[in-house]
Amino acid sequence: MHEDDERRLIGVGVGPGDPELVTLKALRALRAADVILVPATERSSASGPGRAEKIVLDVAPEVAERIVRVPFSMAQRRGVGPKRSGSWQASARAALDAFEGGARAVVLATVGDPSVYSTFSYLRGTVAESLADIAFEVIPGITAMQAISAASDLPLVEGREILALVPATVGPERLDAVLDVADSVTIYKGGRTLPQVIAQLNAHDRNSVVGTDVSLPTQSLVDADELSADETLPYFSTILSVPKRKSTGGAL
Repeated sequence: MHEDDERRLIGVGVGPGDPELVTLKALRALRAADVILVPATERSSASGPGRAEKIVLDVAPEVAERIVRVPFSMAQRRGVGPKRSGSWQASARAALDAFEGGARAVVLATVGDPSVYSTFSYLRGTVAESLADIAFEVIPGITAMQAISAASDLPLVEGREILALVPATVGPERLDAVLDVADSVTIYKGGRTLPQVIAQLNAHDRNSVVGTDVSLPTQSLVDADELSADETLPYFSTILSVPKRKSTGGAL
C-alpha cells in the first residue's frame, strides 16, 4: 500500500506490441498516473506515436492527454556520448517538471520490460540524483524473448538447458563465447549485424528463427537458414536460437 503523499516514478512494461499482452497491473498504473512518459526517437516524433505510446493508447485511450513524449536517441549505438547523455537529461527534466507541477505518480511506459535493456534504468538513476524523496517501482512486462518463443513454438528452455539473453552489439567474440556455453540464446538488436550473427549461429548448428514486429499484425518470422547472406533487418528484430532437440524430455 502506498502513502497518499508519496511521490513515485514507476517503470511500466507494456509488452512487445500486442496490446492484449499488457498486464492488468500495468493497465491500472497507467490509468492512475498523473503523467505518462513515453520514449520517442527523432524518427517516431516526426512520424507519430512510437510503439510504447501506441500500446498505451490502445489499452487506455482515456489517458491521451497525460502522455508526454521524452527523447530517446538512437544515433549512438555504444557508449555515453553527447546525444545519449542529452536525451537522458531531457527525459529526467520531463519527470522532474511533472513532480514540480504537482504529480504524485509519474509513469515511464516502456516496450517489453523496464528491467531489460530499458531506458527506465537511466531515467531512474538521473532522477534519483536530483530528488531524494522519490520512491521507485517497477511493473514487469512481457519481453520480446518470451513473445518470439510463443510465436515460433520453440520452447525457450527445457530440463537442464541454460538460457542466455545477449545484445548483438557485444560483438562476435563475446557472442561466440555465449553460444559455446548457453543452450538457448536470444539475441536482441541484431538487425544491422544480422549476416555476422547468422553465420555464427549456423557454425554452431542450431535451430534459429528471426522475428520482426513479434506479436503485431505485421509480425514476420523467418528461419535463419532461409535468409540471404547479406540480409539485414530493423534494429529491434529478435533472434531465438535453440539446440536441435532430438527427443521429448531429452534435456531432463
